[in-house]
Amino acid sequence: MKKIVLVLALIISLSAIAQDDHYNIVSYTDEGTKAPNTHYIGEAWLSRLLQEDNELPYNVVKATFKANSTLDWHKHSTPQVLIVVDGIGYYQEKGKAPYKMKSGDIIKCAKDTEHWHASSKESDVTYLALYSGQIPTEWTEVVTQEYYDSVAVKLGKE
Repeated sequence: MKKIVLVLALIISLSAIAQDDHYNIVSYTDEGTKAPNTHYIGEAWLSRLLQEDNELPYNVVKATFKANSTLDWHKHSTPQVLIVVDGIGYYQEKGKAPYKMKSGDIIKCAKDTEHWHASSKESDVTYLALYSGQIPTEWTEVVTQEYYDSVAVKLGKE
């Protein structure tokens, strides 16, 4: 009788394990799709790696901006973290000097802080953006080509 109970317990345990063999896997190496919005100059690619849900309170998006591309000024209702994984780009918060971001940089932008980010003039940039997506991004002002060019001159060549 003990052997039957042991075998049944083992079978039930193994069947429970076998039922949970599905993984939700996406690839970081996917380029993604060309950004559909109109709030940028140049060429941008987005890959939504993780989507916010009941268990995960934030999104993770891989963004690649080709050289000489920029987002417009915008803000988020929650903090945003940018993890620069490749290349060189520009980052600026309203009222502060622009910053040349580079591979390895981690930038935390406080909620409701107006900012913009972009590739540099000569280099693509790829970063991971972590943020909550409950309220859409608020686009506030266009970053003109002239302003972007002036930041590039100010920050100098790579």
